[in-house]
Formats: sequence, structure tokens, C-alpha cells
Amino acid sequence: MDQIAIISDVHGNLEALKTVLSDIKKRHIKEIFCLGDIIAKGVHSKECIKLIKENCKIVIRGNTDEFFANDFSNEDLNSLTKKGLERVKWNKNLLTNEDMNYLKELPYSYEFYFSGRLIRLFHASPESIDGFIGHFDKIENYYKLFLPSNNTISNKKADIVIYGHSHMQEMQKLYNRVIINTGSVGNSLDVFRNDKKDADPKYTTLCNYLILKGNYGMNFSDISYEFVNIPYDIKKELSSNIFNPEKEAYEIELLKGKYRDMKNVYSSFDKRGIDSNKI
Repeated sequence: MDQIAIISDVHGNLEALKTVLSDIKKRHIKEIFCLGDIIAKGVHSKECIKLIKENCKIVIRGNTDEFFANDFSNEDLNSLTKKGLERVKWNKNLLTNEDMNYLKELPYSYEFYFSGRLIRLFHASPESIDGFIGHFDKIENYYKLFLPSNNTISNKKADIVIYGHSHMQEMQKLYNRVIINTGSVGNSLDVFRNDKKDADPKYTTLCNYLILKGNYGMNFSDISYEFVNIPYDIKKELSSNIFNPEKEAYEIELLKGKYRDMKNVYSSFDKRGIDSNKI
């Protein structure tokens, strides 16, 4: 039986990435696929890119990889807010030209046959590298994840889609097909938060990834999916003396598993018919 570890959303968190790679090695899994967002938020973008290049067979592009490796024109830079400009300059300063060229050349998606199913990988959706679909979304939006686009390798509907971006693990069955979100290696979050209802945040602030088991090829056979959640040394990750202009927000996310901009999250819930006042 073939095994694949699928990781996503490292976000410059070196301690989390090293923990996951060590766990994968202990399980004797030889193939690792990465769904992007290697950089941004944490201070170890360069080191994380190096480890991803050394360990991953397949790497696709995430929205932060695309954005911060972009060649910004003066007009683009002038259109940014002061905070946005600071983010761009800081993230670019963490990278070499070789790093940025590597990120620019990453493919948008990847697909393969596994136990007779067509599996398609992308960061956020077939249509958009930073579109948000998932977590009690409308059925028609979930269905769009299976459809091909100009960004996909083939024009076939996928049987299984695996993606990241939202930083929350999820699995859905829809129309005899499967949707899986791997969760995040380095920035795991839970956006359904309520101070009176929340359990200990340690159940969220873990390294998350997916193990896929089956057989390469078009012959229909058994397949299994395993969500993995591992604790790591968060305090060590946060102990770096490298300057981070967003350190306070980063600390909240890593220690509490709570997204830094919950107002936007709740606004998106309301637009999808989820009353954020009742969460």
C-alpha cells in the first residue's frame, strides 16, 4: 500500500514543520506533498522553504507564496496601506532572490489517480488561490471544488479534492465524492469561537496534516484518510529574536488558535447565512 503525507500552510513556523517532518519519518512515509503557503506570519520563511524543497515530492503554490514573491511595481506599492507595505517589505527581506524565484515557479495545482480515484490538489479552490470555501458553506460552493478550471491540469471533474488555506481540518462527502482540508502545519486555527463554549485552545494549537493510504493508479481499491494532530514547542518558535512586525498577532494565533481578524471571519459567515451572533 502506498502512503502520502499531505501538508499545508506552514507559514514560516520552523518548529512546527520540523515536528511534522519528524513524525512523518517515524511513520516511514516516503512521499510528502505540500499545498502551499510556506511563508509569511512566522520569521523562518527561508529555513522552511529549504526544508520543503529537501523533503517534498510535490509542492504547489499558496496565496502568500504568490503574493510576497510578486514583483511589485511602484504603482502596486503606492496602492498599499502603510501596514500592507510594511508586510511586503518585511516578508521580502526574509527571502533571497532564489527563494522568490522558487515560489514564483510553483504550479497552481496537481492531480493523480490513486486507488482508482482522480485526486486534485490545490491551495484554496480551482478558481482562486485565495478564495475561501468550506466550514458550513453552501452546497453549490462545495461542489465547485470538484470542477476543472483554467488552473487545473485536466478538464475532468475530480473524485477527491484536497486543499488547505482555511487552516481548519475538514472532511465532507458530496455527490459520491470527497472533500478534504488538511488543516495547517504551522498556524492551526478554529474560527468558531465563543469564550463561554470554548474548550482548552491546546486542542487547536497543534501541527495538522493528512495521511493518504491506497494504491497509485486507476485500479479501484481501498483507500483511507487519517488526520494527524501533533503538539510542538510553540514557546520555542516564538522565542526567536528576529524582528516580526506582527509578533503580537502571531502569538495570539499560535497560543490561542484564534485568527487575528475575526471581524472579517464573522462577516463572511453572515454572508453565507450563518448568524455569527449565535456561534
